[in-house]
Amino acid sequence: MKKYDAIIIGSGQAGAPLAKKLAQAGKKTLIVEKRVYGGTCINDGCTPTKTMVASARMAYLASKCNDMGVTIKGYKVDMRQIKKHKDEIVLKSRNGSQQAAESTENLDVLFGDATFTAAKTIKVATKKGDVKKFSAELIFINTGGKPVIPHDIQGIDDVNYLTSTSILELEKVPEHLLIIGGNYIGLEFAQMFARFGSKVTIIERSERILAHEDEDISMEMTRILQQENITIHTSAKVTRFKQKSSEKITSFVKISDSEEKIKSSHVLLAIGRKPQTDTLGLDKAGVNTDEKGFIKVNDKLETNIEGIYALGDVKGGPAFTHISYNDYTIVYRNLFEGENLSTNDRPVPYCMFTDPELGRVGITETEAKQKGLNYKVAKLQMSHVARAIETGDTRGLMKAVVDADTREILGVAIVGTEGGEIMSVLQMAMEGGITYDRIRYCVFAHPTYSESLNNLFMALED
Repeated sequence: MKKYDAIIIGSGQAGAPLAKKLAQAGKKTLIVEKRVYGGTCINDGCTPTKTMVASARMAYLASKCNDMGVTIKGYKVDMRQIKKHKDEIVLKSRNGSQQAAESTENLDVLFGDATFTAAKTIKVATKKGDVKKFSAELIFINTGGKPVIPHDIQGIDDVNYLTSTSILELEKVPEHLLIIGGNYIGLEFAQMFARFGSKVTIIERSERILAHEDEDISMEMTRILQQENITIHTSAKVTRFKQKSSEKITSFVKISDSEEKIKSSHVLLAIGRKPQTDTLGLDKAGVNTDEKGFIKVNDKLETNIEGIYALGDVKGGPAFTHISYNDYTIVYRNLFEGENLSTNDRPVPYCMFTDPELGRVGITETEAKQKGLNYKVAKLQMSHVARAIETGDTRGLMKAVVDADTREILGVAIVGTEGGEIMSVLQMAMEGGITYDRIRYCVFAHPTYSESLNNLFMALED
């Protein structure tokens, strides 16, 4: 058995930078990766999907440019070229990250399936076919998540369904894509493939898409997607599937109180993700998980076993790359720089990269109401934003929830072009304690999207 100072299981956006940082600090470190280096973000998440979103936007702009006085007689979507472009960017990111790790002194990279044999020991079934054993006083789990497959739906195992991973490998545009799930992942793919030329239908169990957002934000995004001929069924669920050989997939869908049959060429499952903990042997280590398999941690990201930490999506909570990366910085600074950092009360900004984007940080109006806060809401349609008018895209709105007494900004939702960037401006204000009345009269460069934050807060009476 080989002993290390630290072992990291999983090379995601917490594991990979942590491994390098530990090694550079003189700690003999091993990082074990089951599949490919870089985790979900580089290989199956942010990098490939946002690359394809950019291709889809090009198609959208080509379809709209005549309105701006630039005539294009026609355009063609080449799915193979889109995939090739995406793959090149993914490989560049993956290989760069792996090469940087492999060239780092004190850091060993091993590809294989890690399983705990005791609290501080693991065995790895390597890709070469052998089994190796290792131990360390510090172990960090960063194995991420994977798509949920609803095996309780009758006939699901008899159809060729897609997941958010496998859909990235398509080389032909689906004729009709049925998406189960009306949240962030499902909506990004819905708009993307609609712009590539697919007929798209969304099935969402809740009363509206984006059920975790305020109703006005959900309704705005619904209008935007419907304008692109995307069909949305809410209060709906698939009860069973049927498919014979190469025929289309028949989905039996209960919509409110009636049942409909929807035939589609492809079905995408986008109902959520679950932690990759089932093969880790956590019981051998004594590490506690919740009923869904997420690893339980305290506010320092340590499990119930001293010296074993869980980072990123595998621990539950906000499943975002930037949260995973922040987990790494918290753990490292606490352990090796004498800090006393916590995950409590950290900001959780996020973006949904539909076009236009949704940028969100802080609490929603619904949450403010539930907490009984004395709050005000500022709203501004993008149709009243000069920059949006000038660029020809006035879809969306700006919304901020503020404390009526302290004038602090409590939460922000921006649906609009560069929505994530506008949200980040207000996040910085929230971080710095800058109140909305100061932003109201702040001098912004004209004409920018952020300049309209003046007008957003002009709507509030003191």
